[in-house]
Amino acid sequence: MAKEESYMEDAQGRKVPVSMIKKIDIKRNDVVCKTMKQAFIERDRLVEFKRGVWEEIQSFVVDSAKDSGVKKFGGKKGNITLTSYDGRYKMIVAVNDTIQFNEKLQVAKQLIDQCISKWSEGARPEIKVLVDDAFKVGKAGLVSTAKIMGLRRLKIEDSTWKKAMDAIGESMQVASSKTYMRFYERMADGSYRQIPLDVAAL
Repeated sequence: MAKEESYMEDAQGRKVPVSMIKKIDIKRNDVVCKTMKQAFIERDRLVEFKRGVWEEIQSFVVDSAKDSGVKKFGGKKGNITLTSYDGRYKMIVAVNDTIQFNEKLQVAKQLIDQCISKWSEGARPEIKVLVDDAFKVGKAGLVSTAKIMGLRRLKIEDSTWKKAMDAIGESMQVASSKTYMRFYERMADGSYRQIPLDVAAL
């Protein structure tokens, strides 16, 4: 009985007999696949590490709140910096939201345009440039969150403007959240050097 031919699948999904594949190509495939298996193991280990650190810190925050006589504080947002007693180690944990705007942002733009039109005789031209720049769409097809938020910080006592700012607030939606964890070790000169662990993307 003839020995059954073994095959390997190529990048186009075709089954190629092993006897037709160069030995160096097979060796390259073995090296890549072996290394990738190790990479996936390390990725999964870092995921567990990140989850464990998050749970540990949240538990500590609860204990610290109790120690201060309050039920809870901080929540899941914002920065938390923890330092060892001797100052040798420091870690920073933060949850950053990516903000996107829905259709109400266009309502806000129309209201702002009404304001500029109403103020046109006495308004400084820089205001219109500022507004137009804030609503300018970038290469990714999105407006700048920072520039839109900058408009909300302007102290303008006008009812239409205030409605526009309310519309901006209603248009804001959290598209995604990332948890950043940064770990530092103090050097001999007193500065802190970050330990390179990229867990934000996990």
